[in-house]
Amino acid sequence: MFGQYSATWQGAEALARRVASSGSEAQREFWHKAQRVAAGLPFAEDVLTAHYCAFDRHTPFHVKAAMVGAIAYFLLPDDLIPDSIPAIAYADDAAVLAAAIKYFSSHIRPEHREAARRTLARLRDEAPSRP
Repeated sequence: MFGQYSATWQGAEALARRVASSGSEAQREFWHKAQRVAAGLPFAEDVLTAHYCAFDRHTPFHVKAAMVGAIAYFLLPDDLIPDSIPAIAYADDAAVLAAAIKYFSSHIRPEHREAARRTLARLRDEAPSRP
């Protein structure tokens, strides 16, 4: 789903519209990347917190849009710093997520953070060990 979008504002805008209109497909892609990559990232809890905030029915639409945008940026493989570059691949993704979370911190509820912690623990337990 996300590989077909280029790292342009138009591509990001198209992706955000697609995420908003087809939540279940976007969530499948999100969970696929979360299981594959995010559990090992230092900002994994922030990614999951943004997800739980974005898909909470009590979250205002403008906050949902910002969180979905930050998550979409994380999911785009070819963004400002392509995810294929070792060591710095996710630096820009972390910055975008941190900015969204800081700006909308008043809308992030303790339940979002707790759900993120529980999910992260489960994902790390399920992750295959590497030699």
